[in-house]
Amino acid sequence: MLLPIGDDDRALSGPALVTWGLLLVNLYVFFFLQQGPAGEAFTYGWSVIPREITEGVDLVAGARVMVEGQSVTVPNAPGPSPIYWTILSAMFMHGGLMHLLGNILYLWIFGDNVEHRFGSVVFLFFYLASGVVATFAQIALDPGGLVPNLGASGAISGVLGAYLVLFPSNKVRALFFIFIVTVPAVVAIGLWIFFQFINGYGAFVVSEEVVEGVAYGAHIGGFVAGVVLAFVLRRLIKKEPNNIFRDVPETYRPHRYYYRTRRQG
Repeated sequence: MLLPIGDDDRALSGPALVTWGLLLVNLYVFFFLQQGPAGEAFTYGWSVIPREITEGVDLVAGARVMVEGQSVTVPNAPGPSPIYWTILSAMFMHGGLMHLLGNILYLWIFGDNVEHRFGSVVFLFFYLASGVVATFAQIALDPGGLVPNLGASGAISGVLGAYLVLFPSNKVRALFFIFIVTVPAVVAIGLWIFFQFINGYGAFVVSEEVVEGVAYGAHIGGFVAGVVLAFVLRRLIKKEPNNIFRDVPETYRPHRYYYRTRRQG
């Protein structure tokens, strides 16, 4: 399995402020809210529980669910009012440090390119829309489910879908066992979504249980949303919007000549 660790950002004109902001919000929610004194109550109360969304009620009592063939008790806690706010709040929460680090790595690598192509404001709405679609895709698989769903994976899957549409041949550096390899984005992201479909099929068609706590439905739903939105936005936004960094006179950006010579050489 390939683990992306970077991509070719030499053509970008400046920082991706919304991507940076999203990274900071995810870090803040995890370390200061989920790890705070009321962290467990906050996590269970503000995560998405499918039955809460489909029935419009805030469930506060624990429930017994089947996870990998075993019956376990899932705690619960009061959430926001209305409970539908969890659809947004859950996008910025994570189930553990590795879950958080994996998501921010992918957002850090792929988010800036997509943001530059669409513009910061459009990218923010695109990110949130992908996350909402991802949540409803997961809910559709188990409308009465009681297992909390949380994480930025659905929205970031949308970013990956857009990146695949917009930059299929862009070079991605990835870790392959102990080797660092360079592959086109279509290979790196294509392999990722392929395994999401394979694992999702095993989780929902074969076992019909929660497997490894991974919301494959959200990953696939967010990715499809990102692909569709990218095709639409690519037609509506013909070229990368201007920003304050792109508007700086050429004489104050000597690095542009350096990058141009690097590409030609």
